[in-house]
Amino acid sequence: MMTLRSFAILALISNSANAFFSSPISTSTTKNVLMRDSLSSRLFHQANDNDMTRRELQQRLTSAVLTTATTSLIAEEALADEEEGRLIEFQVSNLEGVEGNTGSFVVRTRPSWAPKGVQRFEELTEQSFWDDCRIFRVLPGFVAQFGINGNPDVQAKWRNRSLTDDPVKVSNKRGTVVFATGGPNTRTTQIFVNTNPGGNGFLDKQGFSPIGEVVEGMDVVDKFYAGYGEGAPSGKGPNQGLLQKKGNEYVVPSFPKLSYFSKASFK
Repeated sequence: MMTLRSFAILALISNSANAFFSSPISTSTTKNVLMRDSLSSRLFHQANDNDMTRRELQQRLTSAVLTTATTSLIAEEALADEEEGRLIEFQVSNLEGVEGNTGSFVVRTRPSWAPKGVQRFEELTEQSFWDDCRIFRVLPGFVAQFGINGNPDVQAKWRNRSLTDDPVKVSNKRGTVVFATGGPNTRTTQIFVNTNPGGNGFLDKQGFSPIGEVVEGMDVVDKFYAGYGEGAPSGKGPNQGLLQKKGNEYVVPSFPKLSYFSKASFK
């Protein structure tokens, strides 16, 4: 989608073309100016060959210029959108609960979606927070959740560092990356990836603001081990309270099949 900036630029191009053709200059001067680029040259010769009027030449040249400019601006904005944020690659072990089964996926952060959340996510990455974290809650067709560090001392440093909320600017579609919360302004380190093929749009009204999206490797995300189901006490999966308190000392022997991150780093 083109921005207001793009439309403004195109308007200037169009106005400049109209001003050029409406100016009282001679035919010889017009020919010399038009001959400066190949597009104008071709149109000028076509005008001579077909006895094209000045008005018709104006309309054709303006249309050609605007088409070229529009294509260029759309390409430029698509590139700018693609380059927004940073790329973070997650190396994953224990895919499908199988030792030695590995893969990777890439997240692109989107500061324009949720600047506070992105800053925290990138800060955690810089501090290697994700390394050796278990993906402790995997509910197929809904979410895959992680973000409790395997070292309780590291996790404790973030416990009282809650973020104020970012407004929800994009929907929780499949592949978006989101901070988990326990209510307003409670985001700390826990993250989930939306895995529902149809998205989890109902989370939008609950204040879950995506901070980025998986741009490579959603097939790997779909292979996170899901056999333990929902966490305790409502399910048979890891108890988050014990995981916060004891870290990997608790979760590794009790839930050995959980997939986990061997490494997460900026690309």
